[in-house]
Amino acid sequence: MDSYGQFASVYDRLMEDMPYEQWLQFAESCWQRYGVPETVVDLGCGTGSIAVPLALSGKQVYGIDLSADMLAVARSKWDEHPARSGTVVWLQQDMRDWQLLEPADCVLSFCDCINYLTEEADVEAAFRAAYDGLKSGGLFLFDVHAPSLLRRYADEQPFILDEEDVAYIWTSELDEERCEIEHHLTIFAQERGERFRRFEELHRQRAYDPDWIESALRRAGFEAVDRYADFKLEPAGESSERLFFAAVKR
Repeated sequence: MDSYGQFASVYDRLMEDMPYEQWLQFAESCWQRYGVPETVVDLGCGTGSIAVPLALSGKQVYGIDLSADMLAVARSKWDEHPARSGTVVWLQQDMRDWQLLEPADCVLSFCDCINYLTEEADVEAAFRAAYDGLKSGGLFLFDVHAPSLLRRYADEQPFILDEEDVAYIWTSELDEERCEIEHHLTIFAQERGERFRRFEELHRQRAYDPDWIESALRRAGFEAVDRYADFKLEPAGESSERLFFAAVKR
């Protein structure tokens, strides 16, 4: 099993404190403002913690991720629900170059997935793919880490978790010029009995200037672009650490 496959097996355990409910509530708030979708694409869906609730609410959801291991976990979550009102299709595709047979009403990408694209050309490719995958009037909704948050990670590291069944040591190194951070994780996950397995993870993220992001969205074809922050339909401020963008395809 490759490293990312091992990470997929403990991802939900490590991320159980992530604000998935806030992401879902933020999406609902946006849909009340921009239009309620029937079909939703979840880019970088991971283990399905957002895609599955959306599908259970009755929507047609397409969960797209590059990792087959993460998709396998997502699929098993969905299969655990015998009574399902919506539908979900899991697709192993690249968020920079994905396609569906029909355009969707909404494309969303939460949990700072865009930050994992560490070259401007890749971000622009992802924006063009989202534009192409939307119906006219469709909404592209995503969040990113602000540059200030990456700097805070670098200042406050290392991070340590020590639980009964899982532990990690997490260090970070920031390239200030590119505003790109490398997260190094050494993870210890309990297997059957008292045995633990150790594996290493390296994650890179890059933060982009919000003005550049808006310009890139407009270059991709989006004409209406709004900015919000920290799970609220309010303008971002200097202290905002998680930025949200809502871009409409006219």
